[in-house]
Amino acid sequence: MKILFLHHSTGRIIWEAGVKKWFKDYNKKKGTRYDINERDFPAESPYGWNNYPYDYWNIWVRNAADNAFKKEPTLEMLTKKYDMIIFKHCFPGSDIKADIGKPEIESDDKRIENYVLQYNALKQKMHEFPDVKFLVWTGAALVRGATDEERAARAKSFSEWVRSEWDEPGDNIFVWDFFNLETGGGLYLKDEYAKSPANSHPNEEFANTAAPLFCERIVNVLEGRGDQR
Repeated sequence: MKILFLHHSTGRIIWEAGVKKWFKDYNKKKGTRYDINERDFPAESPYGWNNYPYDYWNIWVRNAADNAFKKEPTLEMLTKKYDMIIFKHCFPGSDIKADIGKPEIESDDKRIENYVLQYNALKQKMHEFPDVKFLVWTGAALVRGATDEERAARAKSFSEWVRSEWDEPGDNIFVWDFFNLETGGGLYLKDEYAKSPANSHPNEEFANTAAPLFCERIVNVLEGRGDQR
């Protein structure tokens, strides 16, 4: 069973808190053969260091093909190699502006009205590969010092929409509620979980707590318990 985790810096912090070792130990104990690997997606060059809803839509939906787009693999390519694909957005994706009443799927403006269109198109695309499981993280939160209450509330609202409305039971797409884990149900990445009050990366202590929870979520999805809350 081959698993791929697509991420940037926040995801790497969680990965480096022992994800690979957790699966090695789990395989030894349970007799399973889960093989998990990771990569930056998309890479800084040539695509650019952006992994927000627009970018996944741009690479996987708008430029869907059997060949790479700006050296980034499409779902047509990845689903031939992996049984499970995990993806996330880094915390700048939670810096969400107010809607303006003009949703545009082709816009890279960080607004809920655009995110919803892009996510719905991504869901339709992922449904084209029913034999592959997808695990999507809710957004990485910002510290209080890096945002304001209105933007933070929009980030929480979008994460709740992904978890409670966009995610459908019985299909091949599942969600891990990372936003709620980071915020404790609030609006901001909790100070005790952050690298600093001005840095929205999670700290080592939080990563050591989150990594095994992430691994358990993966296993629950793979073993048929993904829709259990």
